[in-house]
Amino acid sequence: MKVLVTGSNGLLGQKLLDHYKQFPEVELIATARGADRYPFPGNYTYCALDITIEAEVNQVFNETKPDVVIHTAAMTNVDACELDQVNCDLLNVKAVQFIVNACNQINAHLIHLSTDFIFDGTHGPLHENEKPNPLSYYGHSKLKAEQLVQAHSNSWAILRTVLVYGVVKDMSRSNIVLWAKNALESGKSIQVVADQFRTPTLAEDLAKACALVAAQKATGIFHISGQNFMSIYDLVVQVADFWNLDKSLISMSSSEGIQQPAKRPPITGFQIHKAITLLNYQAHTFKEGLQIVDNQLKSLHHA
Repeated sequence: MKVLVTGSNGLLGQKLLDHYKQFPEVELIATARGADRYPFPGNYTYCALDITIEAEVNQVFNETKPDVVIHTAAMTNVDACELDQVNCDLLNVKAVQFIVNACNQINAHLIHLSTDFIFDGTHGPLHENEKPNPLSYYGHSKLKAEQLVQAHSNSWAILRTVLVYGVVKDMSRSNIVLWAKNALESGKSIQVVADQFRTPTLAEDLAKACALVAAQKATGIFHISGQNFMSIYDLVVQVADFWNLDKSLISMSSSEGIQQPAKRPPITGFQIHKAITLLNYQAHTFKEGLQIVDNQLKSLHHA
């Protein structure tokens, strides 16, 4: 099988490269904008690709002819999307149309990554059939992309996920776990929202889910996340507990109290029963995820 990954420099992209390293029978094509940032080059091909340029998408897809495309590249900074809607549309909607068309031309199965931010957050955890109602421009762009995939793609799966965390070697991508850990270690006081609830997702689990879908060429929508439902405040307290950091630095806030350009859905989180049943997906507990992060940080420091 030949698999092409977009956004291979991102957190999920790098975890997919880690995963497929263990399966040399899979021919892997990694693509991202600019230079390859994966720290262990080797048994894969790298192509620089700007997904917002249709001719580049067509050229790379036609030359490599993958069986499966895992589309992880996107503009994911929610506030940046709110403030720069033109680029958000280009990366999250227009580029998806280019990728759908290119996949159709070469009969590739498209695995498209989406988000819990397509929901309005009135309740959770959510199953796959819930009705989307995004609150932010980012959420709108990701919902439009889902609709494009469903309407125009010949062979597709959509994997929605929630609050992904993990470690990459160059540490260029922060996430809630690393942010909280670093802030508390450096003795900073942090304000954390207590009225937003999620099921945080270990990046390795999400990569594994993508690979399970790719191997089976599974179709339809799957909710992929961790198994533990918690508030962002509880999450940060658990981070403090795990690394024995000073919890008195953490103060509870409401979403109203933290001024951000884009609205966040209060309650999301996912029910992952469908993925467990149909894909044999297994999610780590949040505590196990923190242990994996800890092990990786230690090995980085020793490297």
